[in-house]
Amino acid sequence: MLIEADDGSIVCDPWFLPQFFGSWFVFPRNDQLDSTLLSRVCAPDFLFISHIHADHLDEQWLLENMDKGVTVLLPDFPTGELERTLRNLGFSHFLHTTDQQEITLRGSLVVAIHTETSITDGPGGDSAIVVSDGSARIVNQNDCRTNDLGALRQHGPVDLHWLQYSGAIWYPMVYEESPEQMRELVDAKVASQTTRAMRYVESIDATAVVPSAGPPCFLDPDLFGFNMITGEELTIFSDQPRFLDALSKADRNGILAIPGTTITIDSGALRIDHSLPPAEIDAIFAEKEQYLRCYQQDWTPWLDAHRATWLPATPELLATVSSWWEPLMVAAPTVCDAIGACVLLRLGDLNIILDFPARQVRQWQGEPAPFRFEIQRELVETVVARRAHDWSNALFLSCRFTAWREGPFNEYVYNFFKSLSEERMVRTEAEAKRKLDPDRGGIADETIIIGGYELQRTCPHRAADLTVFGEISGDDLVCTLHGWRFDLATGVCRNADDRSLRIRPCPQPD
Repeated sequence: MLIEADDGSIVCDPWFLPQFFGSWFVFPRNDQLDSTLLSRVCAPDFLFISHIHADHLDEQWLLENMDKGVTVLLPDFPTGELERTLRNLGFSHFLHTTDQQEITLRGSLVVAIHTETSITDGPGGDSAIVVSDGSARIVNQNDCRTNDLGALRQHGPVDLHWLQYSGAIWYPMVYEESPEQMRELVDAKVASQTTRAMRYVESIDATAVVPSAGPPCFLDPDLFGFNMITGEELTIFSDQPRFLDALSKADRNGILAIPGTTITIDSGALRIDHSLPPAEIDAIFAEKEQYLRCYQQDWTPWLDAHRATWLPATPELLATVSSWWEPLMVAAPTVCDAIGACVLLRLGDLNIILDFPARQVRQWQGEPAPFRFEIQRELVETVVARRAHDWSNALFLSCRFTAWREGPFNEYVYNFFKSLSEERMVRTEAEAKRKLDPDRGGIADETIIIGGYELQRTCPHRAADLTVFGEISGDDLVCTLHGWRFDLATGVCRNADDRSLRIRPCPQPD
């Protein structure tokens, strides 16, 4: 997004090149932008990167195209990874911000960056930005899943609210499930992410909403089935018209933005100018498969060249991973105990067992492993050679693997893979201790009332505030942030055996 005001310009999360081992491509395509517009994108006054996932932090494009004299607006993250990464790319002017606090950039141009530091997004965190020039206000929530919705609204009325509505994860498509079960899981995930986005829309209550931050499209033939074209595909990557329809049904004003679209805010009025004729825009979605096939044809040589960069098998892989991860296991006993089992990595001719109870990484000898990942060895060799400390970003978001688990989801498995450095693991271990401590203080100790039931205020899954995300559906209390369900009668979680909600019917008056 390029934001232009009288007193300066801000570019947010410029993403142009395919990411995650060539899996994710920008949709609709942005490789054919007008050169004049592209020159403005490359030379703003300020640069905002919301977080370090590669579809927001496009390192190669930034290195080759972005003016290094730009001032970078740094979110108030708990680690310095983002700044270090950008300094390595050649940026040297940084403006450190404080979470939620407004700061004047120049003249009437004011921003406030809100950080979300849940381990869900990796220890590096995620962020949203609020931009105002005294006459208009934009909230670029991007895909930041903030729990405190009122905070984004506290700066004043909002003209435009940009937010994620589509899938941006590998679940459930990579899991080994029957087609029938996969259909149920995909439909539930799409419904959950739509409901979550609509809660954000209702809370911020902007004049207009712009679906953004997704979906990607998948041009590799091995992954093409992850594109949602007819709606029957087993995928969570729904596209803009589907969410615009949901906005319309809720009497909300939605705006379709494609690369090159300009939205002008003038005295509260909105004007939309597209870079393509209406018929061509309609064809992107009405004839989506044809559009994607043409896009695929243009990028096939790039994909072929990219696959050739994946590293071949080396005899040192097991020893390298063992010497890297075993000290991290020892440093994170709470995380390891929360996993409490073995995780099997099947890499073709090499099977590696991660024995979390024993804090060991070794060759698999057939022992039970309730968590299993099957990954092309060349991909693992590549991320290990890069010493990638967040495998969610470096590997799993590629969707180039399959997974299986026996029993419920265990968030600490993925938390471990997101924290493969000492800096990250220290914070992940501290967060695990906090979450597993029944006396966490703050709103975690508060109770609320919803529909005749008294219950704890925070969801035991991700500590979401149930005053915002809690609703009763039939016999369940549903946390709409991630779709987790709890039996109203018992508080038992229907998604995971190790989660429960403190809940009881409200006392009746005498």
